[in-house]
Amino acid sequence: MDQQDAAKQGVVPYTLSSGGRELLKWVALVLMTGDHVAKVVFGGYVPVVSELGRVAFPLFALVMACNLAQPGADLGRSIRRLLLWGAIAQPLHLLAFGQPLPLNILLTFVVAALAVLALAQGRAWLILLAGGVLPMLVDYQWAGVALVVLGWIAFRNRLWWLPLVALAALCWTNGNGWALLAVPLLWAVARVPWRVPRWRWSFYLYYVGHLAVLAGYVMVVGR
Repeated sequence: MDQQDAAKQGVVPYTLSSGGRELLKWVALVLMTGDHVAKVVFGGYVPVVSELGRVAFPLFALVMACNLAQPGADLGRSIRRLLLWGAIAQPLHLLAFGQPLPLNILLTFVVAALAVLALAQGRAWLILLAGGVLPMLVDYQWAGVALVVLGWIAFRNRLWWLPLVALAALCWTNGNGWALLAVPLLWAVARVPWRVPRWRWSFYLYYVGHLAVLAGYVMVVGR
């Protein structure tokens, strides 16, 4: 489906360029890494670094929402890929942070993608499962899942205000408003045709790799 056909069907094919999505993903990875190092190595908190870490998840979530809203997006393949890497990452996540729950963010995105699939296909039972039950097990819980789902709806229908509802819930979950910084970042990136190459497995390898390093640190140095 080309952009003109997508527009006729009411679909927004490119609200963030591919390069823009890659740029936001790498920004989010840096912010996430700083936050995780602060938690594991520095006792849980580093000024500014920890606050900026609250921006990482909304960036990841809205980039994912934009990806899922693209014409021809394969929701089933996305779910399988996220589930595989999330399962690989979970033992390392447990070793690094010492808590069995919540599960890591890749599994948050599995639940969110299941909710999107349920809405796209009108599966009521799956909506109940992915939107009502499974979020209690994953990081950022219902607010995180809702941000991806509402972002997906927003990118498809030009309802740019819709993710703000979930962002407000995310701020309440975090106990601060730092997640709102994702909004001006998205706005700024969307205005420029960035050319950032896409490395297919880089995000997953980095995510698992940084957890492996943190888990190794805990095993050698302790908490």
